[in-house]
Amino acid sequence: MTAVQPALMPIRARRDWVRLRTLIYLRWLAVLGQTIAIVVATQFLAIDLRLDFVFLLIAGSALFNIGSTVIHPENKRLNHRDATLVLLVDLAQLGALLYLSGGLANPFAVMVLVQTIISATVLTLSSTLLLGAVTLAMITLLGLFNIPLHTADGVLLAIPPIIILGNAVALSISVVFLSVYARRVTMESNSMSEALTATQLALEREQKLTALGGVVAAAAHELGTPLATIKLASAELAEELEDFPELRDDAILIRTQADRCRDILASMGKVGKEDTLVRFAPLSAVVGEAAAPHMNRGITVYLRVQGIWQDGPEAEATPDEPDISRSPEVIHGLRNLVQNAVDFAYSSVWIDMGWTEEKLQVRVGDDGRGYPADLIGRIGDPFVRRRSAAKRQQRRPGYQGMGLGLFIAKTLLERTGATLTFVNGLPDDGGQVEPQSAEPSGAIVEAVWQRGVLDVPRDVSRGPLEANTALTNS
Repeated sequence: MTAVQPALMPIRARRDWVRLRTLIYLRWLAVLGQTIAIVVATQFLAIDLRLDFVFLLIAGSALFNIGSTVIHPENKRLNHRDATLVLLVDLAQLGALLYLSGGLANPFAVMVLVQTIISATVLTLSSTLLLGAVTLAMITLLGLFNIPLHTADGVLLAIPPIIILGNAVALSISVVFLSVYARRVTMESNSMSEALTATQLALEREQKLTALGGVVAAAAHELGTPLATIKLASAELAEELEDFPELRDDAILIRTQADRCRDILASMGKVGKEDTLVRFAPLSAVVGEAAAPHMNRGITVYLRVQGIWQDGPEAEATPDEPDISRSPEVIHGLRNLVQNAVDFAYSSVWIDMGWTEEKLQVRVGDDGRGYPADLIGRIGDPFVRRRSAAKRQQRRPGYQGMGLGLFIAKTLLERTGATLTFVNGLPDDGGQVEPQSAEPSGAIVEAVWQRGVLDVPRDVSRGPLEANTALTNS
């Protein structure tokens, strides 16, 4: 099975998510807000400001907007370098305005947080660190150097130094805290979005394989009679053409190729089946089908039904065994659980199936190292494993996983109504126990369904056969 790549959208592509037009709109809002604040401060609050320099800075920001609108198309997207430069320009313009209007004594000094938070949300870590460092330096400089605020009568609006110091400390802490908070939330949101996309792709792939198996099964069924007729006719021709060796060889060749067509269709039909005759199967058959791709990977997989070892994935179902839906979610989810167990196991994996009058249960365990104690509470989260490639290869040679297997399995199985529990088994006490009767000592995951959610009544699953539905291209 081809693994879905974890980085569904490459990092380099993510850096081009910032639309220039969005920053232009935000800058127009800033220009409007700065103009209104200056007018109110000078006309209604009688505060004396250097209006020539102040409006020159505001006009420069407006001209920058106009030039960006004229030069670039509406759908222009900025890479991380250009977006960082634009945010630095906005930060410098805001710093100059604050210098002319009291520095940190200006209530609007809090606006210096905006550029760093934007970078933490959509840009790279290096851009965020650069903007954060510039912002912290600007806060320090504005606390030390600025033109104090005066009224039109020349009265100094003095702010106690301790308040200025408190503002500087508060803004510095806010820059760091809000940047870390915004970046953390954004990264988790992106990871969840990518993981859900990977889950959907995995499910779609499983559905396509299942549908393909249905097409092959239908083709094998429909072509069975013509191929049998061709084989019979060619056999009769071969007997009648004994006196004509060349023609007899052609008849034998036709019969051989008909046999080959039959074998090809039969082998292709093993990929999967999705028609009304096999929508339901016994629990052990569905679990065996899910585990089959990982039965011959050098790890012994033991299947146990109600505690009884089943020798092989195609063991006969017990009389009271429930039938369940062969949905792609169940098969692919269980397959991912088995794959994860086989990847981490030392030598053995145990798959236990059981049921009561209220519940269905499937438990997958291995004899590996188990879940890390510090991560067991996060098992099932997307991209929970973030080790370097060298460490991953050292622990699991040949492993090509992406850290999404358990998340995909958990998401798909929960969609079918399952409740998943992740625990570690008890260490092996060294007793002499047959492998097929042993208990997992490593990682264990248990999926439990309420009866009636996944299983179906026998009169439905084993009732009269229905006609297969036609498959059409959508």
